[in-house]
Amino acid sequence: MIRDGDNEGLRKERGAFFTPSAIADFLADWAVLDQADAKVMDPTCGEAVFLLAAGRRLKALGRDVSDLDEQLFGFDLHDTSLEWADKLLDDEGLDAHLQQGDFFAVPTPDQLGSPVPEMDAIIGNPPFVRYQRHIGEARDRSKQAALRQGVRLSNLASSWAALLIHACGFLKPTGRLAMVLPAELLTVGYAEPVREWLKNRFEQVHLVMFDKLQFQGATEKVVLVLAAGDGGCDAFSLYYLNDGEDLAHVRPMSNHAAPVSDSGKWTDLLLPNRQRHLFRQVSSNLFTPLKTYGAPELGTVTGSNAFFALTETTRREFGLSEAAGQVIKICPPGTKHLTGLRFSTSAWAKLRDSGERVWLFRPDANDVSPSVTAYIHRGFKLGVNQAYKCTIRHPWWRPPAVPAPDLFFTYMSHRYPRLITNSAGTTFLNSMHGLRLKDDVPDAARNALPLLAFNSVTMLGAEIFGRSYGGGILKMEPREAASLPVPPAGALSAAWDLLGGKVRSIERSLQNGHWANVVTKIDQALLVETLGLSPGDVSSLQQAAQTLRTRRMGARA
Repeated sequence: MIRDGDNEGLRKERGAFFTPSAIADFLADWAVLDQADAKVMDPTCGEAVFLLAAGRRLKALGRDVSDLDEQLFGFDLHDTSLEWADKLLDDEGLDAHLQQGDFFAVPTPDQLGSPVPEMDAIIGNPPFVRYQRHIGEARDRSKQAALRQGVRLSNLASSWAALLIHACGFLKPTGRLAMVLPAELLTVGYAEPVREWLKNRFEQVHLVMFDKLQFQGATEKVVLVLAAGDGGCDAFSLYYLNDGEDLAHVRPMSNHAAPVSDSGKWTDLLLPNRQRHLFRQVSSNLFTPLKTYGAPELGTVTGSNAFFALTETTRREFGLSEAAGQVIKICPPGTKHLTGLRFSTSAWAKLRDSGERVWLFRPDANDVSPSVTAYIHRGFKLGVNQAYKCTIRHPWWRPPAVPAPDLFFTYMSHRYPRLITNSAGTTFLNSMHGLRLKDDVPDAARNALPLLAFNSVTMLGAEIFGRSYGGGILKMEPREAASLPVPPAGALSAAWDLLGGKVRSIERSLQNGHWANVVTKIDQALLVETLGLSPGDVSSLQQAAQTLRTRRMGARA
């Protein structure tokens, strides 16, 4: 319900999505357990759904409700929410100590001036404010609060990360934490310090994940984090549920434990144990990281692609010449035009003739010809010289040119990241990555890797090592792409030989969008016939890749 003085826009601005009662009741019951004198805090209590649930639990344990303001503590920035929290608690004969203000400014019990004692339980659903909006003094305070607990967060961290850590500064060493967090806790790079902290701080950690979205009006999937004790742990307990209503059927230890890595993402925790172990075994024993073939590298950063990347019409208009070294061929910005397994000279020519930006303006620093001078003057008029990258290089109008790679890598993808053979021999911009093959790599790799990367192990690896962004985008930075599991040279050559004359028909299937058919053919040739995996294991890997892709893309998968 939207209260007076509030609206959906304001709620979204402050990251407020109120928790379904089934989830709040489950977390409160777990956190309070059978401790009738437990002190419980919600650091961002909103309209008190968690405090109400905890109050009911304490009341059921026989606690006198007149004393609950000494046991239930809530903070919130939003006055209207606190007014309603007080009213809703009063309607049920409950009470709580509520305080309005910035929780990051509240001293922890080990600091002077703390308004609350140490807590037996911390419960809640921190507001999810992305780093683009979590800025200025508010971000600085949150980072300092996390740092006081020994966790250094980057400027990319969303607000929930610091709030979770600061809240645990109020928790007794053996206390219990029960929080609703974005599922990106398991997958994004900025959350790695949080993942490490969870593993080192708590004796036991339970994660509950849902197939369905749990918050009305929010597209973010969530994970419930239930943690207790101190001293650290090397495995987490996992629960996989369809919906919050299924929490009523969860009982302690009706789950499975999953070892967690010392660093990196925990995306594979979204998979059942068998699939996770199968991937780890196959990728480590039968595959090799992409960096074995060559190091993925960034494309040219121009500072203004709209100016430096030219169409054929613009090149002719200014009389700029490739022969004179004033422009060089590039694969156009973006990757939508890379629909097949190779980028050929004829494909480049078609893009040129259709008006795509296929030239990079990059004259010699001493070129004072009228054509170059006129185009530089155009850049001055457009203010291109004031772009950040232009201000830090000399001359500003001569961007660095990355050597032409053997392969392109589409690091921003909807379905799968892809490798494309650079038959045209062009350079490229930073809308993709490049891969120059090492000297000792077999010649077949240049054409075989783009095709054989369409196997379920490599595609599952992309989901596990890549980063999920809004709209279902999967992004892989060079370091993550370097870890992508691909077939080793021997298996690559053997499977390439098996496919023989099928390559062109497979490429046509790919261009026509028949992704599943391509994967099936590649899996049969590479995983079954070459590497000897059983059809059952291959099916399990296919299912795992599809599961993570579906979670990332939602209805678009």
